[in-house]
Amino acid sequence: MLRLAALLTTLWTSAALAAEDVTTYTLDNGMDVVVIEDHRAPAVVHMMWYRVGSADEPVGASGVAHYLEHLLFKATETMESGEFSRVVAENGGSDNAFTSYDYTAYFQRVAADRLELMMRMEADRMENLRLTEDDIVTERNVVLEERNQRTENSPGALAQEQFRAAQYQNHRYGVPIIGWKHEMEQLSLDDAQSFYDLYYSPNNAILIVAGDVEPEEVLALAEEHYGPIPFEPNLPERIRPQEPPQRAERRITYTDPRVSDPYVTRSYLAPERDSGAQEKAAALVYLANLLGGSPFSSALGVALQFDTRTAVYTNAGYGATNLDTSTFGITVVPTEGVSLSEAEAAMDQVISDFLENPIDPDLLERIRTQLTASEIFALDDVQGRARRYGVGLTSGLTVEDIQAWPDILQAVTEEDIKAAAREVLNKDQAVTGWVVANEEQAQ
Repeated sequence: MLRLAALLTTLWTSAALAAEDVTTYTLDNGMDVVVIEDHRAPAVVHMMWYRVGSADEPVGASGVAHYLEHLLFKATETMESGEFSRVVAENGGSDNAFTSYDYTAYFQRVAADRLELMMRMEADRMENLRLTEDDIVTERNVVLEERNQRTENSPGALAQEQFRAAQYQNHRYGVPIIGWKHEMEQLSLDDAQSFYDLYYSPNNAILIVAGDVEPEEVLALAEEHYGPIPFEPNLPERIRPQEPPQRAERRITYTDPRVSDPYVTRSYLAPERDSGAQEKAAALVYLANLLGGSPFSSALGVALQFDTRTAVYTNAGYGATNLDTSTFGITVVPTEGVSLSEAEAAMDQVISDFLENPIDPDLLERIRTQLTASEIFALDDVQGRARRYGVGLTSGLTVEDIQAWPDILQAVTEEDIKAAAREVLNKDQAVTGWVVANEEQAQ
C-alpha cells in the first residue's frame, strides 16, 4: 500500500508541476523577469529580489545589507518617507522585505489591477532613493533595537551566533545577518549609499510576478518601468571566501543564566543544492527526516525520547538552499537528571547505529510520500511559489533546477542517504555546543 501511495503521489506531483506556468525573460539592462501564472484569484504578488545578502557585505560593515533593506522605505525623488507602504495599504495590499545571507527581497501582494503601480514605485526606489543623515541615525537605532529584541534578549540566539562563527572559519556565513553590534553602531550614510549604488541595479535583480497575470503584459510593464534603469557596469563577480578543509572538531559551552533548559547541539558543514547536481542535497533532506524528523519515527526521537527517555526533545535539520556550503544540525534537550555529556553520548550512539544499520524501507517510503505531498501543497500558496523561485535563483539555481527538485527528491535511495550521511556526519567538520544556565549543568 505504501508503494502504491508513493507512486500515486509521484504522478500527482508530476501532473501538478507540469501545469505550473512559468515564463522567463531578460531585459536589455540585465534584469531577469519570472512570471508564474495562477488565475484562481484576481491577485498578484510582486517581488524584487537582489542577488546580494549579508555574506556579500564589506568586511567591517556587517549588517549593512539588512540596514539598507530598512532604508529602502525612506524617501525617493517622488515619494516621501513611509509613502511606499502607505500607498500599498491604501490600495488594499500588504508589503514587506527580508534579508538573508544570499539575497535581499521586497514584495507586495495586491489586486492584479494594481501591478503597474507596484512596478512604478519599486522601480523608483531601485534608482532614486534619497537618504539623509537623519534617516541614517533613526534607522540605525531601529535595527539596533531589533538586534536587542531578537538576539541580545535571547540566550539561544546569542549561543547560535557563537556556534556559527566557529562553524565558518573563513566564509561570511559566520557573521550574523543582522550584523555584529559594534559594527552596526558605526554604519554610516556612505556605507549604505555605496552598497545601494553598487548592488541595487537591474543586472543584479530578479523580478518575480506571480498570480492573475499574462506573461506578455508583465513583460511590457517591466520594460516600461524597469527597462530605462541603466545597468551597473562595475557590478563585481559574486565570489566569496570559501571554507578551507576543516580538520578538528570545535566545542563551545555557552553559559547564560536565562537558559531554562540546557541542551546539546551540533552543526556539521554540508553541501548545498548546486545547479545540475542536487542529488546529494536531496539525500540530506531525507537524512534530516530519518534522524530527527517526527519523534514517533525518527532515529533520535524513538531512541532518546521513547525507548530510553533520555531526552524530551530531538531534532535534525538541513538548510539545502544556500549559494555556498551549508550546514546539517542536530539538537537534543535531555530529560531532567540526564547530564549533557550523557545526552551527547546517547546522540552519538544513535548516529553510529544509523550508519551501521539498514533503513526501514516502509519508513523511507512514508517520508518520500510526505515530501511529495509537501511539494504539492506548496503549489497552493502563490506567494510561497514566488518565494521558492526567488530563493533558488538568488542561490545559484536555475528555473529548471527548481522544477526538477521534486523528481530528484523522489529518486533518492537508501544508498544515497547512507553515502551522504557518511560524508557529512564527520566531527572534524563540526561544532558541538552546550548551552547551559550555569557551570554545574556543563557536565
